[in-house]
Amino acid sequence: MEPQFDSSEIREKIILALDVSTRGEALELVRELGSVVGAFKIGLQLFTAEGPSLVREIVDAGNRVFLDLKFHDIPNTVAKASIEVAKLGVWMFNVHVSGGSEMMRATADSVGDFCTRSGIVKPRIIGVTVLTSTDDATLPEIGHGENSKALTLRYAKLAKESGLNGIVCSAVDVASVRERYQSSDLEIVTPGIRPVFATNDDQKRVAEPSAAVRNGSDFLVIGRPIIEAENRVDAALRIIREIQS
Repeated sequence: MEPQFDSSEIREKIILALDVSTRGEALELVRELGSVVGAFKIGLQLFTAEGPSLVREIVDAGNRVFLDLKFHDIPNTVAKASIEVAKLGVWMFNVHVSGGSEMMRATADSVGDFCTRSGIVKPRIIGVTVLTSTDDATLPEIGHGENSKALTLRYAKLAKESGLNGIVCSAVDVASVRERYQSSDLEIVTPGIRPVFATNDDQKRVAEPSAAVRNGSDFLVIGRPIIEAENRVDAALRIIREIQS
């Protein structure tokens, strides 16, 4: 039997991507949709434009923030940067699994130690597997002989063994990951979500929200289908109803 979710449970699964370039645009989205979605994602565009002060402002207003900067560097650099992220009070942030187990373990251990000493809640740390803009035709260009599903499974195993809380992966690969990791101790965050009323844009490996949840996604990152809608609240509610149906 497929799992049944009420609207409040579905709301908690939706992470709105604040893919805008100004503080004003971001705060308008937070005010408008804070009661409809479960968290807000701040990525490279907004973080580069407005910096950590906006992250603090949104967190201090009582919102969950997923800081999507996809750290990938030497272990010491990523670990120290991740401690600074923890100081911002974010709910979740990510690193690239391709940075390797030493980088991920150093990050998880350093952030855990810092949060314990400081008495603050440790943010979820998730590993980016294969980008949703990457497909099997792209992988050979960057030296991978595996297809996206095989690489995602290998990266999921590496992330889990390195102490991360979960992974980011395409909805196309969610079912395979969840089949291998039945328990909920490996959280799956899925970008590239396109409801029935939206277009794919630059994403190559996408899925409808209901399919992603049915296959085992814990959180869905959704941006343009909501923020570019004429009525953004209605668009978010339509997605919730789509998942329930």
